[in-house]
Amino acid sequence: MQEMVRVAVDAMGGDNAPEEMVKGAINAVTLRQDIKVYLVGQQDVVKKELEKHSYGGSQIEVIHAEEVIETAEPPVMAIRKKKQSSIVVGMNMVKGKQADAFVSAGSSGAILVGGQVIVGRIKGIERPPLAPLIPTKKGVSLLIDCGANVDARASHLVQFAKMGSIYMENVLGVKNPKVAIVNIGAEEEKGNALVKETFPLLKNCPDVNFVGSIEARDIPQGEADVIVCEAFVGNVILKLYEGLSGTLVDVIKQGMMAGLRSKIGALLVKPSLKKTLKAFDATEYGGAPLLGLNGLVVKTHGSAKAKEVTNSIIQCVTFKEQEINGKIRKNIGTSPMEE
Repeated sequence: MQEMVRVAVDAMGGDNAPEEMVKGAINAVTLRQDIKVYLVGQQDVVKKELEKHSYGGSQIEVIHAEEVIETAEPPVMAIRKKKQSSIVVGMNMVKGKQADAFVSAGSSGAILVGGQVIVGRIKGIERPPLAPLIPTKKGVSLLIDCGANVDARASHLVQFAKMGSIYMENVLGVKNPKVAIVNIGAEEEKGNALVKETFPLLKNCPDVNFVGSIEARDIPQGEADVIVCEAFVGNVILKLYEGLSGTLVDVIKQGMMAGLRSKIGALLVKPSLKKTLKAFDATEYGGAPLLGLNGLVVKTHGSAKAKEVTNSIIQCVTFKEQEINGKIRKNIGTSPMEE
């Protein structure tokens, strides 16, 4: 019998909850028979939304969580006080092994705090990074860290590189993934203090295929498989990426509708263009896993729609099948770095 991957989904988190969370869960169980989804949230609200759809009932279960952590709440205080919130209940399910993963579009701060405090770090992991896949000309790259550690140290970035390499090799099937550190130039002597300290450590690290610095303009070209940086830089890169891609799509559409000739041309190129634009749609790749925890926690965009939720749930299957946490624990966690 096929083993079920159990995913707890925060039904109350995000701008479009619970509608899009519920739709995403239903789409996931419709596509995959090996997924069991626990929709965590206010039972009456979630069940009312479920009643609007037809789905395989045995693959979806509602877990009651009375409280909701709002985006503006102080994360540490919210995690401590709101024990019956969808985020805390969902993460406790992962901690207690009732679920293999937790997916949420809710408060980033609460998810980061809860991941460390409730689910807990793998022994030896100094800081868990958020690691989303970003589209490139050659496929996808892993951006690590994009929001969890804004005051990272060099030893943290080395661990990010190791964890990112494990993820890309086992989840994406990229053999000996190329690792680069974000910098303002290709030369080794360039960069801020953190980059200058980290560069030689990565250069001499036998566990990663370090190819040197990467400038921001080369990231969309797919010049590296794992893009290493601290969270402030990573978050700026990610938000610019998302904003620019959305703007380009709008500009292209406006141009194609500018006149009769443009409209005729648009009809001719529509199939190819649609395929190309889909490849650069970040929602196609699911959410950002918080790597280095004792269980899988995935953060999706606060504005996530059903497609992104579905893909985030499905990516949890590969994560479990490839035993990513076990590989991180074996290759990194058993040899803690010096503080």
